[in-house]
Amino acid sequence: MAVFLQQWCHKCVCNYFLKKTVKMNISPLAGKPAPQDILVNIPKLITAYYSDMPDPAIAAQRVSFGTSGHRGSAFNLSFNEGHILAISQAICFYRKLHKIDGPLFIGMDTHALSVPALASALEVLAANGVEVMMAGMDEYTPTPVISHAILCYNKGRTTGLADGIVITPSHNPPGDGGFKYNPPNGGPAGAEVTKWIEAKANELLEHRLTELKRVTLATALKATTTHKYDYIRPYVGDLGNIVDMAAIRQARIRIGADPLGGAGVHYWEPIAEHYGLNLTVVNTHTDPTFRFMTVDWDGQIRMDPSSPYAMAGLIGMKDTFDISFACDTDHDRHGIVTRSTGLMPPNHYLSVCIDYLFHHRKGWAANAAVGKTVVSSSMIDRVTAKAGRGLYEVPVGFKWFVDGLMDKSLGFVGEESAGASFVRMDGTVWTTDKDGFIPALLSAEIIALTGKDPGEIYAGLTKEFGAPVYDRIEAPATAAQKKSLSALTAEQVKVSDMAGEKIEAILTTAPGNKAAIGGLKVSTKNGWFAARPSGTEDIYKIYGESFLGRDHLDKILKEAQDIVNAVL
Repeated sequence: MAVFLQQWCHKCVCNYFLKKTVKMNISPLAGKPAPQDILVNIPKLITAYYSDMPDPAIAAQRVSFGTSGHRGSAFNLSFNEGHILAISQAICFYRKLHKIDGPLFIGMDTHALSVPALASALEVLAANGVEVMMAGMDEYTPTPVISHAILCYNKGRTTGLADGIVITPSHNPPGDGGFKYNPPNGGPAGAEVTKWIEAKANELLEHRLTELKRVTLATALKATTTHKYDYIRPYVGDLGNIVDMAAIRQARIRIGADPLGGAGVHYWEPIAEHYGLNLTVVNTHTDPTFRFMTVDWDGQIRMDPSSPYAMAGLIGMKDTFDISFACDTDHDRHGIVTRSTGLMPPNHYLSVCIDYLFHHRKGWAANAAVGKTVVSSSMIDRVTAKAGRGLYEVPVGFKWFVDGLMDKSLGFVGEESAGASFVRMDGTVWTTDKDGFIPALLSAEIIALTGKDPGEIYAGLTKEFGAPVYDRIEAPATAAQKKSLSALTAEQVKVSDMAGEKIEAILTTAPGNKAAIGGLKVSTKNGWFAARPSGTEDIYKIYGESFLGRDHLDKILKEAQDIVNAVL
Protein backbone atom coordinates (compact mmCIF):
# COMPACT_ATOMS: atom_id res chain seq x y z
CA MET A 1 0.00 0.00 0.00
CA ALA A 2 1.21 3.48 -0.82
CA VAL A 3 2.38 5.55 2.13
CA PHE A 4 2.05 9.33 2.26
CA LEU A 5 5.21 11.19 3.15
CA GLN A 6 5.18 14.93 3.16
CA GLN A 7 2.38 17.45 2.64
CA TRP A 8 0.57 19.92 4.80
CA CYS A 9 -1.78 22.80 4.25
CA HIS A 10 -0.18 26.25 4.35
CA LYS A 11 -3.29 27.67 6.00
CA CYS A 12 -3.16 25.29 8.97
CA VAL A 13 -1.76 27.59 11.65
CA CYS A 14 -2.96 25.56 14.63
CA ASN A 15 -2.48 22.05 13.26
CA TYR A 16 0.94 21.11 11.95
CA PHE A 17 0.21 17.45 11.43
CA LEU A 18 0.54 15.83 8.02
CA LYS A 19 -2.65 15.20 6.11
CA LYS A 20 -3.34 11.54 5.41
CA THR A 21 -4.14 10.60 1.84
CA VAL A 22 -4.19 6.88 2.52
CA LYS A 23 -3.95 4.69 5.57
CA MET A 24 -0.56 5.06 7.18
CA ASN A 25 1.15 4.54 10.49
CA ILE A 26 2.02 7.81 12.16
CA SER A 27 4.16 7.06 15.19
CA PRO A 28 2.67 8.09 18.55
CA LEU A 29 6.08 9.71 19.18
CA ALA A 30 5.80 12.01 16.16
CA GLY A 31 6.34 15.65 17.09
CA LYS A 32 7.30 14.77 20.66
CA PRO A 33 10.70 14.96 22.38
CA ALA A 34 12.86 11.93 21.65
CA PRO A 35 12.65 9.34 24.46
CA GLN A 36 15.77 7.68 25.81
CA ASP A 37 14.99 4.26 24.39
CA ILE A 38 15.19 5.34 20.73
CA LEU A 39 18.56 7.08 21.05
CA VAL A 40 21.40 5.47 19.14
CA ASN A 41 24.10 3.75 21.22
CA ILE A 42 27.13 5.80 20.22
CA PRO A 43 29.86 3.51 21.70
CA LYS A 44 28.39 0.50 19.87
CA LEU A 45 28.11 2.51 16.65
CA ILE A 46 31.74 3.62 16.71
CA THR A 47 32.87 0.11 17.64
CA ALA A 48 30.98 -1.27 14.64
CA TYR A 49 32.63 1.33 12.38
CA TYR A 50 36.11 0.10 13.29
CA SER A 51 35.54 -3.60 13.96
CA ASP A 52 33.20 -4.73 11.17
CA MET A 53 34.61 -5.21 7.66
CA PRO A 54 32.20 -4.96 4.71
CA ASP A 55 32.00 -7.78 2.19
CA PRO A 56 31.99 -6.32 -1.36
CA ALA A 57 30.44 -9.57 -2.60
CA ILE A 58 27.22 -8.49 -0.85
CA ALA A 59 25.47 -5.70 -2.77
CA ALA A 60 24.24 -3.88 0.35
CA GLN A 61 27.80 -3.70 1.70
CA ARG A 62 29.46 -2.25 -1.39
CA VAL A 63 30.34 1.41 -1.91
CA SER A 64 27.34 2.99 -3.61
CA PHE A 65 27.08 6.66 -4.60
CA GLY A 66 23.54 8.00 -4.78
CA THR A 67 22.54 11.57 -5.57
CA SER A 68 24.39 12.75 -2.44
CA GLY A 69 27.40 10.47 -2.10
CA HIS A 70 27.84 7.19 -0.23
CA ARG A 71 25.54 6.74 2.77
CA GLY A 72 24.88 3.99 5.26
CA SER A 73 25.27 2.82 8.84
CA ALA A 74 28.05 0.91 10.57
CA PHE A 75 25.40 -1.33 12.14
CA ASN A 76 24.50 -2.87 8.76
CA LEU A 77 28.03 -2.77 7.29
CA SER A 78 27.24 -0.06 4.78
CA PHE A 79 29.35 2.72 6.33
CA ASN A 80 32.50 1.35 7.97
CA GLU A 81 36.18 2.14 8.09
CA GLY A 82 36.81 -0.04 5.04
CA HIS A 83 34.37 2.02 2.95
CA ILE A 84 35.93 5.34 3.88
CA LEU A 85 39.51 4.17 3.40
CA ALA A 86 38.60 2.79 -0.03
CA ILE A 87 36.65 5.87 -1.14
CA SER A 88 39.41 8.22 0.07
CA GLN A 89 42.06 6.26 -1.82
CA ALA A 90 39.86 6.18 -4.91
CA ILE A 91 39.50 9.97 -4.72
CA CYS A 92 43.30 10.27 -4.53
CA PHE A 93 43.60 8.12 -7.66
CA TYR A 94 40.95 10.22 -9.39
CA ARG A 95 42.74 13.46 -8.50
CA LYS A 96 46.03 12.14 -9.87
CA LEU A 97 44.38 10.86 -13.05
CA HIS A 98 42.75 14.25 -13.74
CA LYS A 99 45.70 16.36 -12.53
CA ILE A 100 43.74 17.94 -9.67
CA ASP A 101 46.63 19.01 -7.46
CA GLY A 102 45.37 22.02 -5.54
CA PRO A 103 44.17 21.89 -1.93
CA LEU A 104 41.31 19.62 -0.89
CA PHE A 105 38.79 21.35 1.37
CA ILE A 106 37.29 18.86 3.81
CA GLY A 107 34.51 19.24 6.34
CA MET A 108 32.18 17.16 8.48
CA ASP A 109 28.80 17.51 10.16
CA THR A 110 27.75 16.51 13.69
CA HIS A 111 26.69 12.89 13.07
CA ALA A 112 28.56 10.41 15.28
CA LEU A 113 30.17 8.61 12.33
CA SER A 114 31.52 11.84 10.86
CA VAL A 115 34.43 12.11 13.30
CA PRO A 116 35.87 8.63 12.68
CA ALA A 117 35.24 9.03 8.94
CA LEU A 118 37.21 12.29 8.98
CA ALA A 119 40.05 10.52 10.79
CA SER A 120 40.09 7.69 8.24
CA ALA A 121 40.07 10.12 5.31
CA LEU A 122 42.91 12.19 6.76
CA GLU A 123 45.07 9.09 7.21
CA VAL A 124 44.72 8.29 3.51
CA LEU A 125 44.93 11.85 2.17
CA ALA A 126 48.12 12.57 4.11
CA ALA A 127 49.73 9.33 2.96
CA ASN A 128 49.00 10.34 -0.63
CA GLY A 129 50.49 13.80 -0.19
CA VAL A 130 47.23 15.70 -0.65
CA GLU A 131 47.17 19.29 0.64
CA VAL A 132 44.21 19.22 3.03
CA MET A 133 42.35 22.25 4.41
CA MET A 134 40.39 21.30 7.53
CA ALA A 135 38.62 23.20 10.28
CA GLY A 136 39.87 20.82 12.96
CA MET A 137 38.92 17.50 14.50
CA ASP A 138 36.55 19.23 16.90
CA GLU A 139 34.85 21.67 14.49
CA TYR A 140 32.11 21.30 11.91
CA THR A 141 31.84 22.64 8.38
CA PRO A 142 28.55 22.94 6.42
CA THR A 143 28.25 21.65 2.86
CA PRO A 144 27.74 25.11 1.28
CA VAL A 145 30.81 26.46 3.04
CA ILE A 146 32.95 23.78 1.38
CA SER A 147 31.49 24.66 -2.04
CA HIS A 148 32.04 28.37 -1.38
CA ALA A 149 35.67 27.75 -0.37
CA ILE A 150 36.39 25.69 -3.49
CA LEU A 151 34.93 28.31 -5.82
CA CYS A 152 36.67 31.22 -4.11
CA TYR A 153 40.02 29.43 -4.29
CA ASN A 154 39.60 28.39 -7.92
CA LYS A 155 38.41 31.80 -9.16
CA GLY A 156 40.74 32.94 -11.93
CA ARG A 157 42.80 29.73 -11.83
CA THR A 158 43.22 27.21 -14.61
CA THR A 159 45.75 24.97 -12.85
CA GLY A 160 46.33 23.85 -9.29
CA LEU A 161 42.58 23.61 -8.78
CA ALA A 162 40.96 22.74 -5.46
CA ASP A 163 38.22 20.21 -4.76
CA GLY A 164 36.52 18.94 -1.61
CA ILE A 165 35.02 16.23 0.56
CA VAL A 166 31.94 16.65 2.75
CA ILE A 167 31.31 14.05 5.43
CA THR A 168 27.57 14.04 6.07
CA PRO A 169 24.43 11.92 5.58
CA SER A 170 22.40 15.16 5.47
CA HIS A 171 19.26 15.01 7.66
CA ASN A 172 19.35 11.22 8.00
CA PRO A 173 18.99 9.54 11.43
CA PRO A 174 21.83 9.77 13.99
CA GLY A 175 23.13 6.27 13.27
CA ASP A 176 23.89 7.05 9.63
CA GLY A 177 27.05 8.31 7.98
CA GLY A 178 27.68 9.97 4.62
CA PHE A 179 30.67 10.80 2.42
CA LYS A 180 30.57 12.84 -0.79
CA TYR A 181 33.03 14.34 -3.23
CA ASN A 182 32.86 17.83 -4.77
CA PRO A 183 35.12 18.31 -7.82
CA PRO A 184 36.70 21.68 -8.76
CA ASN A 185 33.34 23.09 -9.92
CA GLY A 186 32.31 23.06 -6.26
CA GLY A 187 29.09 21.14 -6.78
CA PRO A 188 28.05 17.54 -6.19
CA ALA A 189 30.07 15.21 -8.39
CA GLY A 190 28.33 14.10 -11.57
CA ALA A 191 27.54 10.50 -12.40
CA GLU A 192 30.63 10.04 -14.55
CA VAL A 193 32.80 11.00 -11.56
CA THR A 194 30.93 9.08 -8.86
CA LYS A 195 30.75 5.92 -10.99
CA TRP A 196 34.52 5.98 -11.42
CA ILE A 197 35.16 6.54 -7.72
CA GLU A 198 32.57 3.94 -6.74
CA ALA A 199 34.03 1.29 -9.05
CA LYS A 200 37.59 1.96 -7.92
CA ALA A 201 36.62 1.90 -4.23
CA ASN A 202 34.86 -1.44 -4.62
CA GLU A 203 37.87 -2.80 -6.51
CA LEU A 204 40.04 -1.77 -3.56
CA LEU A 205 37.70 -3.54 -1.15
CA GLU A 206 37.70 -6.66 -3.31
CA HIS A 207 41.51 -6.71 -3.11
CA ARG A 208 41.45 -6.19 0.66
CA LEU A 209 42.83 -2.64 0.35
CA THR A 210 46.25 -3.85 -0.81
CA GLU A 211 46.72 -0.63 -2.85
CA LEU A 212 45.85 1.56 0.11
CA LYS A 213 48.31 4.23 1.26
CA ARG A 214 47.79 5.13 4.90
CA VAL A 215 49.54 6.71 7.89
CA THR A 216 48.44 7.02 11.49
CA LEU A 217 46.09 9.83 12.47
CA ALA A 218 48.80 11.43 14.62
CA THR A 219 51.15 11.45 11.63
CA ALA A 220 48.42 12.82 9.36
CA LEU A 221 47.61 15.70 11.72
CA LYS A 222 51.30 16.65 11.92
CA ALA A 223 51.92 16.32 8.19
CA THR A 224 53.11 19.44 6.36
CA THR A 225 50.27 18.88 3.90
CA THR A 226 47.55 19.09 6.59
CA HIS A 227 46.46 22.66 7.26
CA LYS A 228 44.07 24.27 9.72
CA TYR A 229 41.69 26.54 7.87
CA ASP A 230 39.26 29.17 9.15
CA TYR A 231 36.08 28.46 7.21
CA ILE A 232 33.82 30.74 9.26
CA ARG A 233 35.25 34.22 8.64
CA PRO A 234 35.52 34.09 4.81
CA TYR A 235 32.02 32.68 4.41
CA VAL A 236 30.36 34.97 6.95
CA GLY A 237 32.17 38.03 5.63
CA ASP A 238 30.98 37.31 2.08
CA LEU A 239 27.26 36.95 2.93
CA GLY A 240 26.67 40.67 2.43
CA ASN A 241 27.32 40.14 -1.29
CA ILE A 242 24.35 37.81 -1.71
CA VAL A 243 21.79 38.88 0.92
CA ASP A 244 20.93 42.48 1.84
CA MET A 245 22.16 42.23 5.41
CA ALA A 246 22.04 46.02 5.86
CA ALA A 247 18.30 46.03 5.17
CA ILE A 248 17.76 43.25 7.71
CA ARG A 249 19.80 45.11 10.31
CA GLN A 250 18.09 48.43 9.74
CA ALA A 251 14.61 46.91 9.95
CA ARG A 252 15.54 45.18 13.23
CA ILE A 253 13.84 42.00 12.09
CA ARG A 254 13.51 39.62 15.04
CA ILE A 255 15.02 36.35 13.84
CA GLY A 256 15.07 32.90 15.41
CA ALA A 257 17.63 30.42 14.05
CA ASP A 258 17.76 26.72 14.92
CA PRO A 259 20.82 24.80 13.65
CA LEU A 260 19.08 21.53 14.67
CA GLY A 261 22.36 20.50 16.26
CA GLY A 262 24.09 20.60 12.89
CA ALA A 263 27.26 21.85 11.26
CA GLY A 264 26.13 25.49 11.23
CA VAL A 265 25.88 25.66 15.00
CA HIS A 266 28.93 27.94 15.30
CA TYR A 267 28.05 30.11 12.29
CA TRP A 268 24.83 31.84 13.28
CA GLU A 269 26.23 33.89 16.17
CA PRO A 270 29.18 35.19 14.09
CA ILE A 271 26.68 36.10 11.35
CA ALA A 272 24.58 38.03 13.86
CA GLU A 273 27.61 39.77 15.34
CA HIS A 274 29.26 40.63 12.01
CA TYR A 275 26.11 42.21 10.54
CA GLY A 276 24.48 43.51 13.71
CA LEU A 277 21.38 41.35 13.34
CA ASN A 278 18.67 40.89 15.93
CA LEU A 279 19.12 37.12 15.72
CA THR A 280 18.67 34.55 18.47
CA VAL A 281 20.10 31.04 18.17
CA VAL A 282 17.36 29.04 19.88
CA ASN A 283 19.45 25.88 20.28
CA THR A 284 23.23 25.81 20.58
CA HIS A 285 23.51 22.14 21.56
CA THR A 286 25.32 19.42 19.66
CA ASP A 287 24.90 15.81 20.70
CA PRO A 288 25.47 12.81 18.40
CA THR A 289 22.26 11.20 19.69
CA PHE A 290 20.30 14.36 18.77
CA ARG A 291 18.26 13.82 21.92
CA PHE A 292 17.02 17.42 21.78
CA MET A 293 15.05 16.76 18.57
CA THR A 294 11.35 16.05 18.32
CA VAL A 295 10.63 12.75 16.59
CA ASP A 296 9.72 12.53 12.91
CA TRP A 297 6.50 11.01 11.52
CA ASP A 298 7.73 7.38 11.57
CA GLY A 299 9.22 7.38 15.08
CA GLN A 300 12.80 8.08 13.95
CA ILE A 301 14.96 11.10 14.69
CA ARG A 302 15.68 13.18 11.59
CA MET A 303 17.05 16.69 11.37
CA ASP A 304 14.68 17.54 8.54
CA PRO A 305 13.76 21.25 8.43
CA SER A 306 10.83 20.59 6.09
CA SER A 307 9.11 18.13 8.45
CA PRO A 308 6.49 19.64 10.77
CA TYR A 309 7.22 16.86 13.26
CA ALA A 310 10.98 17.46 13.39
CA MET A 311 10.33 21.21 13.45
CA ALA A 312 7.70 21.11 16.21
CA GLY A 313 9.89 23.02 18.65
CA LEU A 314 10.59 25.95 16.33
CA ILE A 315 7.00 26.01 15.10
CA GLY A 316 5.89 26.40 18.71
CA MET A 317 7.98 29.58 18.93
CA LYS A 318 6.71 31.16 15.72
CA ASP A 319 5.05 34.12 17.44
CA THR A 320 8.26 34.98 19.31
CA PHE A 321 9.99 36.14 16.13
CA ASP A 322 9.17 38.03 12.95
CA ILE A 323 10.69 35.09 11.09
CA SER A 324 12.41 31.91 12.18
CA PHE A 325 14.19 29.17 10.31
CA ALA A 326 16.24 26.01 10.66
CA CYS A 327 18.73 24.12 8.53
CA ASP A 328 19.48 20.42 8.38
CA THR A 329 22.62 18.79 9.77
CA ASP A 330 24.99 19.85 6.98
CA HIS A 331 23.08 23.12 6.42
CA ASP A 332 22.31 22.59 2.76
CA ARG A 333 18.51 22.62 3.30
CA HIS A 334 16.24 25.19 4.87
CA GLY A 335 12.93 25.34 6.70
CA ILE A 336 11.08 28.64 7.03
CA VAL A 337 8.60 29.34 9.85
CA THR A 338 6.45 32.45 9.42
CA ARG A 339 4.15 34.14 11.90
CA SER A 340 1.34 34.16 9.35
CA THR A 341 1.29 30.50 8.30
CA GLY A 342 3.82 28.54 10.36
CA LEU A 343 6.17 26.12 8.61
CA MET A 344 6.12 26.66 4.85
CA PRO A 345 6.21 23.66 2.52
CA PRO A 346 9.42 23.85 0.46
CA ASN A 347 7.62 24.39 -2.85
CA HIS A 348 5.77 27.38 -1.40
CA TYR A 349 8.91 29.11 -0.23
CA LEU A 350 10.82 28.40 -3.46
CA SER A 351 8.01 30.15 -5.34
CA VAL A 352 8.24 33.16 -3.03
CA CYS A 353 12.02 33.34 -3.45
CA ILE A 354 11.69 33.40 -7.24
CA ASP A 355 8.95 36.03 -7.16
CA TYR A 356 11.02 38.24 -4.86
CA LEU A 357 14.53 37.80 -6.25
CA PHE A 358 13.76 38.43 -9.91
CA HIS A 359 12.16 41.75 -8.96
CA HIS A 360 14.88 42.85 -6.51
CA ARG A 361 18.20 41.73 -8.02
CA LYS A 362 18.97 44.40 -10.60
CA GLY A 363 22.52 43.15 -11.08
CA TRP A 364 21.42 39.78 -12.44
CA ALA A 365 21.65 39.07 -16.14
CA ALA A 366 18.45 39.79 -18.05
CA ASN A 367 18.45 36.22 -19.37
CA ALA A 368 19.23 34.49 -16.05
CA ALA A 369 16.74 31.64 -15.76
CA VAL A 370 15.13 29.59 -12.98
CA GLY A 371 16.23 26.01 -12.39
CA LYS A 372 13.88 23.40 -10.91
CA THR A 373 13.67 19.62 -10.69
CA VAL A 374 10.92 17.77 -12.54
CA VAL A 375 9.18 16.93 -9.25
CA SER A 376 8.97 20.52 -8.01
CA SER A 377 5.73 22.51 -8.01
CA SER A 378 4.20 23.95 -11.18
CA MET A 379 3.61 27.11 -9.14
CA ILE A 380 7.29 27.73 -9.88
CA ASP A 381 6.52 27.61 -13.61
CA ARG A 382 3.78 30.22 -13.26
CA VAL A 383 5.80 32.56 -11.07
CA THR A 384 8.78 32.23 -13.41
CA ALA A 385 6.65 33.10 -16.43
CA LYS A 386 5.30 36.16 -14.59
CA ALA A 387 8.89 37.28 -13.99
CA GLY A 388 9.61 36.94 -17.70
CA ARG A 389 12.33 34.37 -17.13
CA GLY A 390 13.15 31.05 -18.74
CA LEU A 391 12.59 27.77 -16.91
CA TYR A 392 15.29 25.09 -16.82
CA GLU A 393 13.72 21.83 -15.68
CA VAL A 394 16.07 18.94 -14.87
CA PRO A 395 16.00 15.46 -13.28
CA VAL A 396 16.26 15.04 -9.52
CA GLY A 397 19.75 15.99 -8.30
CA PHE A 398 21.44 19.31 -7.63
CA LYS A 399 24.38 18.40 -9.87
CA TRP A 400 22.28 19.38 -12.91
CA PHE A 401 22.39 23.05 -11.87
CA VAL A 402 26.16 23.37 -11.50
CA ASP A 403 27.05 24.51 -15.03
CA GLY A 404 24.20 27.04 -15.17
CA LEU A 405 25.23 28.63 -11.88
CA MET A 406 28.83 28.81 -13.05
CA ASP A 407 28.09 30.45 -16.41
CA LYS A 408 25.42 32.84 -15.02
CA SER A 409 22.63 31.36 -17.15
CA LEU A 410 20.77 30.43 -13.95
CA GLY A 411 19.91 32.97 -11.26
CA PHE A 412 17.98 30.79 -8.83
CA VAL A 413 17.79 27.00 -8.54
CA GLY A 414 15.79 24.84 -6.19
CA GLU A 415 14.40 21.40 -5.56
CA GLU A 416 11.26 20.21 -3.80
CA SER A 417 13.22 18.82 -0.84
CA ALA A 418 14.12 22.33 0.40
CA GLY A 419 17.46 22.64 -1.34
CA ALA A 420 18.30 25.89 -3.13
CA SER A 421 21.01 28.30 -4.14
CA PHE A 422 21.14 31.55 -6.06
CA VAL A 423 23.79 33.91 -7.41
CA ARG A 424 25.36 36.96 -5.83
CA MET A 425 23.88 40.43 -6.24
CA ASP A 426 26.22 41.03 -9.16
CA GLY A 427 25.04 37.82 -10.85
CA THR A 428 28.19 35.76 -10.27
CA VAL A 429 28.27 32.31 -8.72
CA TRP A 430 27.98 31.90 -4.93
CA THR A 431 27.85 28.13 -4.42
CA THR A 432 27.21 25.25 -6.78
CA ASP A 433 25.89 23.06 -3.99
CA LYS A 434 22.75 23.60 -1.94
CA ASP A 435 23.01 26.38 0.65
CA GLY A 436 20.60 26.51 3.59
CA PHE A 437 22.00 29.76 5.01
CA ILE A 438 21.13 32.09 2.14
CA PRO A 439 17.45 31.20 1.57
CA ALA A 440 17.00 31.33 5.35
CA LEU A 441 18.49 34.81 5.60
CA LEU A 442 16.63 35.87 2.48
CA SER A 443 13.35 35.34 4.35
CA ALA A 444 14.35 38.17 6.69
CA GLU A 445 15.37 40.40 3.76
CA ILE A 446 11.96 39.80 2.21
CA ILE A 447 10.22 41.08 5.34
CA ALA A 448 12.59 44.02 5.63
CA LEU A 449 11.99 45.24 2.08
CA THR A 450 8.35 44.26 1.47
CA GLY A 451 6.78 44.49 4.94
CA LYS A 452 5.25 41.04 4.40
CA ASP A 453 6.45 37.65 5.55
CA PRO A 454 6.91 34.85 2.97
CA GLY A 455 3.68 33.15 4.05
CA GLU A 456 1.70 36.28 3.27
CA ILE A 457 3.42 36.66 -0.09
CA TYR A 458 2.64 33.05 -1.01
CA ALA A 459 -1.01 33.62 -0.13
CA GLY A 460 -0.97 36.48 -2.63
CA LEU A 461 0.53 34.22 -5.30
CA THR A 462 -2.27 31.69 -4.81
CA LYS A 463 -4.85 34.41 -5.42
CA GLU A 464 -3.12 35.18 -8.70
CA PHE A 465 -2.24 31.68 -9.89
CA GLY A 466 -4.39 29.27 -7.85
CA ALA A 467 -3.56 27.18 -4.80
CA PRO A 468 -1.84 23.92 -5.76
CA VAL A 469 -2.00 20.83 -3.56
CA TYR A 470 1.12 18.65 -3.62
CA ASP A 471 1.84 15.15 -2.33
CA ARG A 472 4.40 12.40 -2.47
CA ILE A 473 3.58 8.74 -1.96
CA GLU A 474 5.51 5.49 -2.07
CA ALA A 475 4.61 2.03 -3.33
CA PRO A 476 6.51 -1.28 -3.25
CA ALA A 477 8.51 -2.36 -6.29
CA THR A 478 10.90 -5.20 -7.03
CA ALA A 479 14.39 -4.59 -8.39
CA ALA A 480 13.18 -5.68 -11.84
CA GLN A 481 10.20 -3.33 -11.68
CA LYS A 482 12.43 -0.43 -10.61
CA LYS A 483 14.70 -1.12 -13.56
CA SER A 484 11.71 -1.17 -15.90
CA LEU A 485 10.37 2.08 -14.46
CA SER A 486 13.68 3.88 -14.94
CA ALA A 487 13.73 2.78 -18.61
CA LEU A 488 10.15 3.70 -19.54
CA THR A 489 9.29 5.35 -22.84
CA ALA A 490 6.35 7.65 -23.52
CA GLU A 491 4.93 5.12 -25.97
CA GLN A 492 4.33 2.65 -23.13
CA VAL A 493 1.67 4.94 -21.64
CA LYS A 494 -1.55 3.93 -23.37
CA VAL A 495 -4.03 6.37 -21.79
CA SER A 496 -4.95 9.79 -23.16
CA ASP A 497 -6.72 11.28 -20.13
CA MET A 498 -5.90 11.59 -16.44
CA ALA A 499 -8.24 12.62 -13.63
CA GLY A 500 -10.77 13.98 -16.12
CA GLU A 501 -8.30 16.06 -18.15
CA LYS A 502 -6.52 15.47 -21.43
CA ILE A 503 -2.87 14.49 -21.05
CA GLU A 504 -0.72 17.26 -22.54
CA ALA A 505 2.77 15.82 -22.01
CA ILE A 506 4.42 12.48 -21.24
CA LEU A 507 8.08 12.90 -20.37
CA THR A 508 10.91 10.48 -19.73
CA THR A 509 13.59 13.12 -20.23
CA ALA A 510 13.74 16.54 -18.56
CA PRO A 511 12.70 19.51 -20.73
CA GLY A 512 15.67 21.63 -19.65
CA ASN A 513 18.65 19.41 -20.45
CA LYS A 514 17.05 16.35 -22.11
CA ALA A 515 18.64 14.09 -19.49
CA ALA A 516 16.75 10.95 -18.52
CA ILE A 517 14.61 11.50 -15.43
CA GLY A 518 14.87 7.83 -14.51
CA GLY A 519 11.11 7.47 -14.60
CA LEU A 520 8.03 9.14 -15.98
CA LYS A 521 6.22 12.49 -15.76
CA VAL A 522 2.66 12.95 -17.03
CA SER A 523 1.01 16.40 -17.16
CA THR A 524 -2.44 17.85 -17.82
CA LYS A 525 -3.59 21.47 -17.79
CA ASN A 526 -4.14 21.54 -14.02
CA GLY A 527 -2.10 18.67 -12.64
CA TRP A 528 0.78 16.25 -13.04
CA PHE A 529 2.50 13.27 -11.53
CA ALA A 530 6.04 11.95 -11.72
CA ALA A 531 7.10 8.41 -10.85
CA ARG A 532 10.66 7.30 -10.26
CA PRO A 533 12.29 4.36 -8.46
CA SER A 534 14.13 4.79 -5.18
CA GLY A 535 17.88 4.37 -5.41
CA THR A 536 18.16 2.70 -2.01
CA GLU A 537 14.87 0.95 -1.23
CA ASP A 538 12.51 -1.51 -2.95
CA ILE A 539 9.94 1.17 -3.62
CA TYR A 540 9.00 3.70 -6.24
CA LYS A 541 7.95 7.25 -5.48
CA ILE A 542 5.07 9.15 -7.01
CA TYR A 543 4.99 12.94 -6.79
CA GLY A 544 1.77 14.70 -7.72
CA GLU A 545 0.18 18.12 -7.81
CA SER A 546 -3.20 19.63 -8.66
CA PHE A 547 -4.46 23.17 -9.05
CA LEU A 548 -8.04 21.91 -8.71
CA GLY A 549 -7.92 20.76 -5.10
CA ARG A 550 -7.44 17.74 -2.89
CA ASP A 551 -10.01 15.48 -4.54
CA HIS A 552 -8.50 16.05 -7.97
CA LEU A 553 -5.01 15.29 -6.61
CA ASP A 554 -6.26 12.05 -5.04
CA LYS A 555 -7.57 11.02 -8.46
CA ILE A 556 -4.22 11.87 -10.06
CA LEU A 557 -2.31 9.80 -7.52
CA LYS A 558 -4.69 6.86 -7.86
CA GLU A 559 -4.54 6.90 -11.66
CA ALA A 560 -0.77 7.41 -11.52
CA GLN A 561 -0.41 4.13 -9.65
CA ASP A 562 -2.67 2.44 -12.21
CA ILE A 563 -0.60 3.85 -15.08
CA VAL A 564 2.69 2.78 -13.52
CA ASN A 565 1.39 -0.67 -12.61
CA ALA A 566 0.12 -1.15 -16.16
CA VAL A 567 3.44 -0.34 -17.78
CA LEU A 568 5.33 -2.43 -15.23
